[in-house]
Amino acid sequence: MSALFGMAHADVHYKIDLRTPEHHSANVEVQFPQTDSQTLKVNLPMWRTGKYQMLPLADGIRNFTALDDEGKALKWQRLASGEWQVKLEKPGPVTVSYQLYANDLGLRVRDINASHAFLDASGVFMYSPSSQAQAISVSLQVPKGWESYSGMKKGPSPHKQVHVFNADNYHVLVDSPIETGINTSYDFNADGREYQAVFWGEGNYDSQKIVADLTKISAQAHTIWSGFPFERYVYMIHATSGEKGATEHLNSTVIQLPRFNFREREDYLRFISTASHEFIHTWNVKAYRPQGLVPYDYQAENLTSLLWIAEGSTSYFQNQFLLSAGIMTAKEFLQDLAKRIDANLNNPGKELQSVAEASLGQWTSTGGDYAMNHSVNIYSEGYFASLSLDFSLLEDSGLKHSYRDVHRKLYEDFRLPKAYGVNDVKAILTSLSGKDYQQWWHKHVDSPVSLDFDTLLNKAGLKLQYGKKPKTTVDAGMSLTGVHGDLTLAHVRKGGPAWNAGLTSGDEIIAINGLKVTSEGFNKRLEDFKSGDVLRISVFKQQQLQQVKLTLAEQPKGDVMLVSVANPSAAQQAFYKAWLGMDWPFDEKGELLSNDDAAE
Repeated sequence: MSALFGMAHADVHYKIDLRTPEHHSANVEVQFPQTDSQTLKVNLPMWRTGKYQMLPLADGIRNFTALDDEGKALKWQRLASGEWQVKLEKPGPVTVSYQLYANDLGLRVRDINASHAFLDASGVFMYSPSSQAQAISVSLQVPKGWESYSGMKKGPSPHKQVHVFNADNYHVLVDSPIETGINTSYDFNADGREYQAVFWGEGNYDSQKIVADLTKISAQAHTIWSGFPFERYVYMIHATSGEKGATEHLNSTVIQLPRFNFREREDYLRFISTASHEFIHTWNVKAYRPQGLVPYDYQAENLTSLLWIAEGSTSYFQNQFLLSAGIMTAKEFLQDLAKRIDANLNNPGKELQSVAEASLGQWTSTGGDYAMNHSVNIYSEGYFASLSLDFSLLEDSGLKHSYRDVHRKLYEDFRLPKAYGVNDVKAILTSLSGKDYQQWWHKHVDSPVSLDFDTLLNKAGLKLQYGKKPKTTVDAGMSLTGVHGDLTLAHVRKGGPAWNAGLTSGDEIIAINGLKVTSEGFNKRLEDFKSGDVLRISVFKQQQLQQVKLTLAEQPKGDVMLVSVANPSAAQQAFYKAWLGMDWPFDEKGELLSNDDAAE
């Protein structure tokens, strides 16, 4: 096994005192081993794994001090935002200490309060490049009644305690967060592996149901991979006051959802689908990574044109796991896919940016109105690059191989410390299909692409439809903030009616054809008109009242859905089964089979 996963005695010792958490602070001490040079460089990462964005993590550091082995203060200077240099008077070990401020739960780096602490080492524990590869121990001092959890191993006997963890090196520590506090935990097993689900925060969740479904998800790994990169895995679940999101790690994940957003079916599916996404990441981007992410450089951007595989392909597989586990019905799976397709069709950015360029630009992506019109993101566009690649591979191999086989090979051949590149993926595709994928890659990855969904879906006997019967409604090409009842534009779709009228985000509409409108009545007012009608829009632009003319267009009306084509052939049904590993879900009349409700 690689050095990344090999155990050794601890050489670097971390201690964190969390016994007064009310003011979101802690004291951290790091004992570095023998240093023979005249200086010791100490760093705090500039980003955290799973979030490809530079972060001001060092802003939470105060009272930095350095001592030699005799307790004598050493001189130091700060060389960069995340870098300190300690001057040694003689060779020997060095102890660094500092105060840590942690009050940002939603960033999923560090959060300390009276009921818990979440600690991602990237924003908590400094490292020295000279000892980065050495074994580590972490000791926590916590308030009475707190319990601590991590994917790391517990401290060895006779010091095997719930608040002591060991990591093989800093790379493992930085990707193995710690959850400590007042929480509830459940142990379970799946496919011979140990799992824990740790809940922090009160909410309307059913912990027993969640654990049962996490068990089912954890048993789906064999549908893609032939092995496991971990012995034990921890699901950390935060029921929050509004924060939401999730992050993958080597041996665990943290998932955050507002505390009362668990019960409704749509909310629950969003949560459990996220859990599936993060679990899949344990292989895709943790066990095997694209070049540019191996090894991690914690002080700089780590660029790769293949982030769409790391994120978009994970998104592509996440609901397939739920489908095969019986957690999500075929109807729900197809509804989700239909909504994704509809969003893609209405994204002007797909005509301007490739998924490879989006991958390279992820570190500087800030979202917003400009991005919505001129960009794609690695999750949604990566999803469709994966779908298109899956369908091409199924077709080219006569249904013998799918995109799952690509990821199986990536895990078998490019596990850490190796890394894969574009040519490696192309070579796998050729080996599975017997065909050259250079042109496919240029068209679908390196260039902006608008997929022909009608042709693509027809291979699997499906078609996109809006409502039971085709209907249309008017389209103004804009969305509103609706803050305090006003009509401030949040987004104006490039090439749409509002865009062509010269409207932009931040404009405030006050009237249509001379009559006042509010956010509550805006859509109903538009229904008074038809496609082609020209409206006089009264609008404040930069607080100046203006009038513009807007010509309405039309758009499909009704819930978007995927349905069976008329008289699907045996070949189409076979393609569907090879794609998802599930039987054809429609009856002879094109209705979803009644037993599809089993997962409700």
